[in-house]
Amino acid sequence: MKIPFNRPGLHGRELEYIQDAIKRGKLAGDGHYTSLSNALIVDYTGAQSALLTHSATAALEMAAILLDLGPEDEVIMPSYTFVSTANAVVLRGATPVFVDIRRDTLNIDPEKIEAAVTSKTKAIFVVHYAGVICDMKAIQAIADRHDLIVVEDAAQALLSEQDGKKAGSFGAMAAFSFHETKNIISGEGGALSISDPRFIERAEIIREKGTNRKQFFRGAVDKYTWVDLGSSYLPSELTASFLFAQLEIAKDLTKNRLAAWDRYHTILATYEADGVIERPTVLPQGQTHNAHMYQILLSTPELRENFIAGMKAQGVITPFHYVPLHSAPAGKRFGRSEGDMSVTDDISARLVRLPMFAGVDAEQDEIIEITCSVLDTL
Repeated sequence: MKIPFNRPGLHGRELEYIQDAIKRGKLAGDGHYTSLSNALIVDYTGAQSALLTHSATAALEMAAILLDLGPEDEVIMPSYTFVSTANAVVLRGATPVFVDIRRDTLNIDPEKIEAAVTSKTKAIFVVHYAGVICDMKAIQAIADRHDLIVVEDAAQALLSEQDGKKAGSFGAMAAFSFHETKNIISGEGGALSISDPRFIERAEIIREKGTNRKQFFRGAVDKYTWVDLGSSYLPSELTASFLFAQLEIAKDLTKNRLAAWDRYHTILATYEADGVIERPTVLPQGQTHNAHMYQILLSTPELRENFIAGMKAQGVITPFHYVPLHSAPAGKRFGRSEGDMSVTDDISARLVRLPMFAGVDAEQDEIIEITCSVLDTL
């Protein structure tokens, strides 16, 4: 393929920091670059604490443990999300309850949440799709009425904002991803940010295999031992050093992505006006996304397949996105749906994503030319 959907690359001091990490003689987790990365994530999110993990999946699993989820509990979430959002709940024996999304933002619909609340509901897992923050004011109001905890699956949303607050600071906890397909990358990687101080100390224990090792190194205890549930959620210092190099230029990388997003949006306006596609909704004042992706909706599933095939024939990869979890075999086995899922089903059948990665602007002329030529044939 001439142009992939994603192309990970070096954009800062990644190699320099990896070499420095090796020279420092500590490659296991929680070293120099882990500490620096944690601090930047706190700065970028406004959370009280942040802990690097080896993936956003790990961060979500930690959140599920921190919530003490069990077989009698339910967690409300969108069906239109990656499997990790639900797996974290299912691994604790709890039940994911899927609800529909909004047509404008493709985020969980607050109006559908309240109808899904039962005596078993313990939390709401929201997903900031494409870096667009959910309607957190409405969601938090529902959570407060029913004494529920909100967890943000902010895997795609680093540096997005809403009403002066940053993704990762709305819920009690938030999971971020630094997978190679995200805006800021380390190959594999993630973080759990924590805004509710009740969870900070226990999160450190869970992340350290259930031991109070971090307290020991701070001098708070004279020895460390097994004190709680936990697992090995730390990334290595090699991963952290690569990540820190990207985190320190995260605002510049985001600015470049936003410029590419705006260019796609401007060029494709004509096709939306002609009814060929639907473009992403432009956010109102006070909200900003991070240009994690640029997605379009074709008018029918058949036209989407024709578009994907036409782009591939000219060397450009444009994948669709999630198969809704409520319709997946494991979703039917482990979860349940509440209410109509028509928006989720419709969007998932028509959505396609254009290439978006750091440096995509160098190839965007060609991408746009091919995109327009394929759309002209539909």
